[in-house]
Amino acid sequence: MAAKIPENLKYTKEHEWCAEDGDTVTVGITDFAQSSLGDIVFVELPDVGTQLKKDEPFGVVESIKSVSDLYAPVSGEVVEKNADVEESPELLNEEAYSSWLIKVKMTNPGELGELLDAKAYEDLC
Repeated sequence: MAAKIPENLKYTKEHEWCAEDGDTVTVGITDFAQSSLGDIVFVELPDVGTQLKKDEPFGVVESIKSVSDLYAPVSGEVVEKNADVEESPELLNEEAYSSWLIKVKMTNPGELGELLDAKAYEDLC
């Protein structure tokens, strides 16, 4: 089964997705990532107020197969984190695109232009 890749999102080479809403982006992991990882058993997310730098690790996803770092798609401040995913990591396996991880207020919105569109991400996968 091919992974779902919504057209309206931006993607990183590390398999995170981004949904833009003004100067804030919602970040999650892609369907490809969750299916590659297998059953996700643990998620560690940064606290609200944490400053992120583009392409640097901001958290961890652990599955029965492996532990993977999560990488910031943009620089900015964490303004919200999804406690539901921390409490029930399997939500990422069930619906990767509605089970977001964090929301980031961007300090450099131009960084969004460096991310992949759906077609480029599909080619990467």
